[in-house]
Amino acid sequence: MWTVTDSPIGPLRIVERDGAITAIEFTPFRDGDGRPRGDRDDQCPVLTRAVEQLEEYFVGTRTTFDLPLSPVGTAWQHSVWEQLRAIEYGETASYGQIASRLGKSNAASRAVGLANGANPIPIVVPCHRVIGANGTLTGYAGGLERKQQLLSLEQAALF
Repeated sequence: MWTVTDSPIGPLRIVERDGAITAIEFTPFRDGDGRPRGDRDDQCPVLTRAVEQLEEYFVGTRTTFDLPLSPVGTAWQHSVWEQLRAIEYGETASYGQIASRLGKSNAASRAVGLANGANPIPIVVPCHRVIGANGTLTGYAGGLERKQQLLSLEQAALF
C-alpha cells in the first residue's frame, strides 16, 4: 500500500508492505520500475504514522524516526544504511568516514556511495547527510537542491 504527502521538498510517496515502510519516493514518481506498491490507502496505520513523523521532521520538532522499516537490498547495502541511521540529526559524514566505520579502507568510498544512492527510504534513512570528503554536496537521488534543503532544515532547527 502507499500514500502521498506534501512536503517542503515536494510530494513524497510512502510505500509499505507487511506493516513496514519499504520506500519513500520523490516526485516525479516512477510507476514502471517494477517495484510492488499495491493500492493507495491513506488510512493505513503505518502510513499515517509515517506521514505524521515526516510532518514533524519538516517543522523541526522531530530529529529521529520511530517507524518499522523493511528496505530491500543486499547485505552490504543494509550495513551502509545502518551507518546512515547512526549519523545524528544536523550532522554529516563523508563516504570515506562511513567506509572506515564499516572497517573498510577509503577505497570502499565508491561502494558506500553506490549503496547510499540505492537507499529506498530517504529522509528516514538519512542519506542526505553524506557529503564529499572536502565537504561538498555530492549526488542525491532526490537532486542536490533537495539535499541542500534537508541539510539546511536540520541546521536551522538546531539553532
